[in-house]
Amino acid sequence: MEFIEAKSIVALKNPGVASRQLLNPDNSESERVTITEVHLEPGACQPRHSHDGSEQIWYVLAGRGRLLAKGKEKKFLAGDVARFAQGDVHGLENCGETEFVYLFVTAPPIHFGYAYQERKL
Repeated sequence: MEFIEAKSIVALKNPGVASRQLLNPDNSESERVTITEVHLEPGACQPRHSHDGSEQIWYVLAGRGRLLAKGKEKKFLAGDVARFAQGDVHGLENCGETEFVYLFVTAPPIHFGYAYQERKL
């Protein structure tokens, strides 16, 4: 069994975005998934991108957002789920007036440190 205390979870940050690395290669021996909780301030955006070797599943916990896929956009609301196959272009914009929070699972695991400017406990 692995147990990860809340006080040891690292948050990676970019302007308007905090990404809590709940389960990742730094704190887990899992070879199957990473789990991340992301908080976007109103107006914040995660630009379109893709992952060549992994798929992701996103679950919205709170707020109103807009999924940014290749050539299209879609409302993304609390309770919605989106799945991106490896190579699918995806991004997200918080178009609401409150914080947007979502959880995502990536399989196989990715270490997301490369995509963020700041790292904090």
